[in-house]
Amino acid sequence: MRILFTIAHFFNPDSKGKHASQRKDPQPRLLALNQSLAALHQLFGKSQSIINIGQRVAFPANQPQGYDLDVVICTTKDCHLLNHLPLPSHFYKHHPTQAEPMLLGFECQAMLRDGLGQYDYYCFLEDDLILHDPWFFIKLNWFTQQASDLSLLQPNRYEVSTHSLTRKAYIDGDLIPRVTAPFQNVHEQPELQGKIMGMPILFRRALNPHSGCYFLNANQMAYWAKQSYFLDRNTSFISPLESAATLGIMKTFRVYKTAPEQASFLEIQHFGTGFIRLIGEKVGLAES
Repeated sequence: MRILFTIAHFFNPDSKGKHASQRKDPQPRLLALNQSLAALHQLFGKSQSIINIGQRVAFPANQPQGYDLDVVICTTKDCHLLNHLPLPSHFYKHHPTQAEPMLLGFECQAMLRDGLGQYDYYCFLEDDLILHDPWFFIKLNWFTQQASDLSLLQPNRYEVSTHSLTRKAYIDGDLIPRVTAPFQNVHEQPELQGKIMGMPILFRRALNPHSGCYFLNANQMAYWAKQSYFLDRNTSFISPLESAATLGIMKTFRVYKTAPEQASFLEIQHFGTGFIRLIGEKVGLAES
């Protein structure tokens, strides 16, 4: 299987520092991108081995889940940290642009479109997202086989901490229904149910389809690229950042996420503690 990953990466210190990509210290952003890239190759690449202690030989491991990866990082102008990444140069390809920073997600869409017919999965990630699940694409494939290519399963984004009121928090909970109502009808096939290894699992139409990423199979990517609004650079969903990441897929597919009871079935880590530390301050913690 061949997978194309596109990553929108931006760093430019700003006095206001609203986003992590604008903070004065580059190290957190550099660490996040480094971990994101390393994880892609460690989880999904073919260079995996098991050490036979008796023979003192390392044999191939996980080869049925070892894929051919192309990773393209889209940047704008000179506002990036790629020159400081402590990774082998073949881990990614650099695609420089002159786009507005918050619109880099659209540049990634263009790269995905240009790769049509060459890959089995077409993926977008913001540069602070880290995968940890080697069965991620197996789960996605299982879901679309059950639900059809017009249904898209989005991962639940989470943060972790050892010093917050909760150790793990999923950060993209429900929005007020009217926020996404112009773009999707969540009453159309509102729930899907399945069973994994004997465990019942519930998928619900997402009132907040944003995850800062998406993972489309070849049929889904081809279908999206045919839509009249593909790459129209519409920024009417929350902000340009969220629109570039989510608006197109929300208008095209029935977007699902697993219910909170099984939130970890498909998940992706958001680097840092920017959201989880709000619990107990701006966000209350329910007793049960």
